[in-house]
Amino acid sequence: QVQLVASGGGLVQPGGSLRLSCAASGSRIVSIYKMGWYRQGPGKQRELVATATSDITTDYADSVRDRFAISRDNTKNTVYLQMNSLKPEDTAVYYCKAERVRQLGLVGGYDVWGQGTQVTVSS
Repeated sequence: QVQLVASGGGLVQPGGSLRLSCAASGSRIVSIYKMGWYRQGPGKQRELVATATSDITTDYADSVRDRFAISRDNTKNTVYLQMNSLKPEDTAVYYCKAERVRQLGLVGGYDVWGQGTQVTVSS
C-alpha cells in the first residue's frame, strides 16, 4: 500500500510562514484523485484545511483561504501547503490524505492518511 510521508512542520512566530510537503511513496501508482491537508488542534476535531484534485481543482477552509496555498506535483505524487500569515489558532497537527489511490494490479482505489506533522504558532 502507498505510504504518505509528511514534512515541514515546526515552531513559527505569529505572522510567519511554513511550507508542508507530503509525498506518496510506493510502486505502481497509477493515479491519485485528490491529495490534501487536514488538521487537528488541541481539544478539537480534525478538519479540512485544503485539498487539490488531479486536475488541480482546489478547496480551502474559509479560515485559511486567503493565507494558505495548496499545490501539487502529479509527476512526483506530492502535495504542498504554503502557509503564510500564520496565527496561533493555526496550531495543530497537520495530516496529509490521499484519496482514491489507484495502483497497478489493484481493482478500485483506496484512501490513505499520512502521519501528522506538528505546526506550532507561538511567540
